[in-house]
Amino acid sequence: MEKLEDILTRFGNKIADDAQKLAGQGARPTLLPDRHPVRDFFIADIVEWALKDDRHSMEHPFFSLSKNPDHKIRHYEHNGVHITVAPGAYGLATIWDKDILIYAVSQLVEALNQGRSDVGPVLRITAYDLLVATNRYSGGKNYEQLADAFRRLTGTRIETDIKTNGIRQRKGFGLLDSWEIIERNPSNGRMVAIQLRLSDWLYNAVAAGEILTLNRDYFRLPGGLERRLYELARKHCGNQLKWRISLTLLHKKSGSRATLVKFREMLKRTAVADCLPDYRLSYDGKADQVLFYTKEPKKLAAIPVS
Repeated sequence: MEKLEDILTRFGNKIADDAQKLAGQGARPTLLPDRHPVRDFFIADIVEWALKDDRHSMEHPFFSLSKNPDHKIRHYEHNGVHITVAPGAYGLATIWDKDILIYAVSQLVEALNQGRSDVGPVLRITAYDLLVATNRYSGGKNYEQLADAFRRLTGTRIETDIKTNGIRQRKGFGLLDSWEIIERNPSNGRMVAIQLRLSDWLYNAVAAGEILTLNRDYFRLPGGLERRLYELARKHCGNQLKWRISLTLLHKKSGSRATLVKFREMLKRTAVADCLPDYRLSYDGKADQVLFYTKEPKKLAAIPVS
């Protein structure tokens, strides 16, 4: 007989999937519910931690914005930066798979801030803590999806001339070097503890402090494009009040596979929905440009009218 937890998870996943389908049909995107408003005390290996991400993958398109399998090799070049992203047998790593890396980076940064001496590219995490921290359901299906994400992250290969901590990687490397289930639940076989080895490229970025803090509502953004737009706004606005970019360049930096016409329509819907944490965006049809600007009232008042 199916367990109650799995039944609730299945229905919750269906609701989320239906919401994403509606968004693709023209409905306004909105934030997902906070699935774990009351958290267990041991929510993660380190209980109190800020959400962190490396600024290089925030600026450049490393991840697929679609949950459909993507097996195309991507080439990206901008301002002297070159990136080739080659998917593995399970497809290109998605922006939802990136949640795992964000969680790992957040844990490492907090450990470094605490002055711990055991910090390195190899870390152990708890699957349940990862699911809860990234605002996912914790039923059986979600553990299976987690394993699929590990496979895509290790299978996706990167070649780039981006330096991290002053070191240039001159070889292909995975977004995740390796993963291993080191403990399973004896009653149902689900993964409990996982050991991850981050790529040297990513670990070097963390060690050098090449990271930025994200709003926790990032994990509540349902669509890949909304997540990517928030990343770009956070990276390029920073302490600035606003950031303006041409639609063509934004399309390129986003990594979206949609046509430019479709991308423009999706962007307009996102602007109307106003669901991005910390930032708003507006589209200037005459100039074919997009303006990102802060939601903070005091800072907003300081923006000159243009």
